[in-house]
Amino acid sequence: MKKIKRLLSVFVSALAVTSCFDMTEHPYTLMDASNYFTDEASVKQAIANIYAQEQGDISEFYWYAAELTADQIAWRSWNGGSWGWDSADKFVLSTHTWTPLSNYVNRIWSCAWTAIGLCNNFIYDLTNIDAAAIGITEERKQEYLAEVRTFRVYCYYNVFEVFGGTIPLTTSIDTNELPVSAMDGTTFEEGCRKICAWMEQELNETCALLPVGGSVNTCNQAMNRMLLMRILLNSEIFTGTPRFDECKNLAKEIMDGKYGNYALATRYQDIYSANNDTQCNEIIFAFSSDEIYNMRSTNMRNGPFMSYVFIDYFDTPQRHSGWNCCCVTPSFDNSSNFYDQCVENVPILDESGKTVGYEINVLNEMYDKELATCFLDAPYNDKLGAVHERYDPRDIRLVKPYNDDTGENWGGMFLEGVMREHYGTGDVQLADADRNNMALVYVDQVGNFQGKGNHPVQIVENPRWGETNSGLRAAKYPYYTTNSPYDFCDPDVVEFRLAEVYYTYAECLLREGNADEAKNVVNEVRKRYFSEEDWTSSSVDEATGRMLAPARDQAPRGFSDEFDMDRMLSEWGLEFFDEGHRRRTDLRRFDKFTQGQWWFFGRATEVGYDLPAKRDRKYEWFPVPERALSANPGLSQNPYYL
Repeated sequence: MKKIKRLLSVFVSALAVTSCFDMTEHPYTLMDASNYFTDEASVKQAIANIYAQEQGDISEFYWYAAELTADQIAWRSWNGGSWGWDSADKFVLSTHTWTPLSNYVNRIWSCAWTAIGLCNNFIYDLTNIDAAAIGITEERKQEYLAEVRTFRVYCYYNVFEVFGGTIPLTTSIDTNELPVSAMDGTTFEEGCRKICAWMEQELNETCALLPVGGSVNTCNQAMNRMLLMRILLNSEIFTGTPRFDECKNLAKEIMDGKYGNYALATRYQDIYSANNDTQCNEIIFAFSSDEIYNMRSTNMRNGPFMSYVFIDYFDTPQRHSGWNCCCVTPSFDNSSNFYDQCVENVPILDESGKTVGYEINVLNEMYDKELATCFLDAPYNDKLGAVHERYDPRDIRLVKPYNDDTGENWGGMFLEGVMREHYGTGDVQLADADRNNMALVYVDQVGNFQGKGNHPVQIVENPRWGETNSGLRAAKYPYYTTNSPYDFCDPDVVEFRLAEVYYTYAECLLREGNADEAKNVVNEVRKRYFSEEDWTSSSVDEATGRMLAPARDQAPRGFSDEFDMDRMLSEWGLEFFDEGHRRRTDLRRFDKFTQGQWWFFGRATEVGYDLPAKRDRKYEWFPVPERALSANPGLSQNPYYL
């Protein structure tokens, strides 16, 4: 049965929003609040539009800022950027080479302010309307105001963790004055502290007014507390003052059910399923989605990873094109050609000797990982990136994604090896672009293995010269088949879930020296990814011959058995891989974002490009785009970019 979603329509008073990005626009209001807010339905409609606006931005531009800048997902180019719809504009994010003039720095900035403006308008308008006049109680009115005030903090948090103290802190709808940066007249750090103090105050003032539990598509007390928990967890990098004890206590309150009865899902697939909004008690807040609304946001769930032939593999009617340039950061260097281990492409010649196609001979469905050097082993051993190999080989998430027409039996997250139609059971799929009519094989490397590019193969992978097959792809949300009763868009987009509270609590325990208890808390989440036998018994990894301890005790490849800070950061990455709302900030909290090494980052050198071992710390925050500074003289540039 299709889920009934909130009606998402245009909120007319959004026309009065002033953009901090472009202050030259002139607003015109077609309808005032007294005419628009006529009943409770109109209030709900206005709130739904606010959610919709932020959902699109979260699912795209903030996803770029969180994932492409970090160690688990890369935006590599093809032939140095000569191929690709955006001309490698996002490449600066993966390489930490952005400037105030970069296109995607500007787009991340500009997307932030519409939702905040909608929130400000709503709060002002509803505050000045008599509750009885629109058929609601004063208590209900205050609940709606608390919901939007909480969501406004969420919107501010998203833009703040990217740009810091340079952003304006404005809660007014006055369009006659240009907003100024929070750091105006002080320092960048003081601007950060000012914004964090305001966010905390707003959350504390609104929490008790929100419902306990209820719909996952609306702000509730648990979501409010989780948002505060994120601020406390990152307080040291945000304000210079660590608050891990407070964070631990708040996380424990959420786990104990003070703000609603939630529980960890026993099947991880339930978190991302078509009915996750009603049938998964781990989810605390998710953005509503269905087949009618928001292809922009649902596209971002898997879309950046998908190849041009994914519709044949998944038997799906979804037709948005694959992007090809986005991949999981590789686990292995280029000392081996994984592609040739899997297939043999025998040319088919016409009478003149011209190649007109290929006969595909499948050698192995999966490549032999032992023929190349893993970045988690010597000589690299960076403990970052190398996502696929950090998962325990017995983890059910490593199964190739599959499905059937019921829509219930699906699983796995990674596309690797030879790609076949119909979830790996049909004919071998053929590539185009750089491998025209050759077998499509996803490999855990990046390079031009067939010498078809403009750059020779390098031992250390280079994201600037990756062919279409380079890098593994991810599909965390299911693609439902054409005959399934569900649609790809049906799963709601998960933003807050209980596992994050468990991991936050574990990290705080670890920081106070309680490693054993921290490991136990993390294992409460991890155990759902293993069979009971694998969880409690040793076994041999058939792919590598490695002896594996019981999954409850097995450390990721390249890690010691000690549950330390490196292990905690790794567990964060494995659990929340590709969810788009935390990896950059997690790396910052562990001082790895500019100072760590992964894949090419912080290690490789290219002719004509400077990639030093440690990057400038200025990249831990983004600069204000030059276009915004030109439009609004009240804004201040991040001083580290002056």
